[in-house]
Amino acid sequence: MDLKLADFLYKLPEDQIAKYPPKIRGKSKLLHYNSGVISHHHFADLSELLPKNTLLVFNNTKVIPARISTHKDTGAKIEIFLLEPLKPSKVHEEVMSERKSCTWRCMIGNAKKWKISTFLEWSEPAIKARRISDNEVQFNWSNNLTFSDILVEIGKIPLPPYLNREAEAADADRYQTVYSKMNGAVAAPTAGLHFTEEIIQSLASNGVETDYLTLHVSSGTFQPIQSKKIENHPMHNEQIWISKNNLENLLCFGRTVAVGTTSMRTVESLYWYGVKLLNGETQFFIDKKDPYRLKKVNKEEALSAVLDHMTNSNLNKIGGNTELFLYPGYEFQICDGLVTNYHLPGSTLLLLIAAFVGEDWRRIYRAALNNDYQFLSYGDSSLLMKNRSNF
Repeated sequence: MDLKLADFLYKLPEDQIAKYPPKIRGKSKLLHYNSGVISHHHFADLSELLPKNTLLVFNNTKVIPARISTHKDTGAKIEIFLLEPLKPSKVHEEVMSERKSCTWRCMIGNAKKWKISTFLEWSEPAIKARRISDNEVQFNWSNNLTFSDILVEIGKIPLPPYLNREAEAADADRYQTVYSKMNGAVAAPTAGLHFTEEIIQSLASNGVETDYLTLHVSSGTFQPIQSKKIENHPMHNEQIWISKNNLENLLCFGRTVAVGTTSMRTVESLYWYGVKLLNGETQFFIDKKDPYRLKKVNKEEALSAVLDHMTNSNLNKIGGNTELFLYPGYEFQICDGLVTNYHLPGSTLLLLIAAFVGEDWRRIYRAALNNDYQFLSYGDSSLLMKNRSNF
């Protein structure tokens, strides 16, 4: 498809960007789109809008305090933004549990004031950071704290740049889902911010099954599209983790609804990993071009291939990386519905919405704007069903 960025732009008034979350979690508006029909609800109505025998898939990643700032003796302010772990492991959970040393790829603010091979130091807790290259920083400490403990003390929650404000104490809780568990994200899976324990319990009461997988959201989720041809956009790479239980549930239930674009990206990546296994490719890496070069199989074949691979390898959990790029022309293989917030004009996330609901994305966004919905990370929500579904 000849996709032009200009076709995915809309006017977003500044006063409809939510700079703060609702005072009470779960009190957001919810737009429901089903078979071309739009209706308006409260988020607490979600369980009544989902049919029984629906599998609702959550991303249980946990946002880490990835933004670190300090001052040198000269007074120069240095900012370190953690992007991805490099040593002693690339697995986020393992690095967050380290108690001596770890190395991260980072963005460094005011980098010209911090020379390579020199140190920054903190006294409480005692830790040193050495810049070892343009974008790599090694952290060393000897107080038996985990790196997760260290970050709680010296780091801040990395709010999205479009909020244009510093993180406040309340953001440590509100920019985190109630079910967050696996340390590693540098941005929240914001569709999940609306859920409370009570709403999750109401899902079970109405016959909706819930399941949890992991995608560690990277800063690339905010990367603007600058390529003239959309398909040439260098899609960001994110780490995902899947369990055998995830696969069994995806095979068992008739409908799958993803909570957020990150859950959708994970589930669809899992399908393509199954296709690659059937083609004799065992590396769990989904290239952005894979869906447009590989021959499709049915959902059951693809998921069963991954399940068989895990069984034969004696694995209960498997990790990989995905740079899956979902834009109009993509055919969704697993997801029948999506719970999601409202996204920036011309963003990869808006392209995903357009791929899922087609040209109706314009009607959906117009309806949300005209009904005073709040947009972006701390904004209101939607429940979108695939046009061809029978919900």
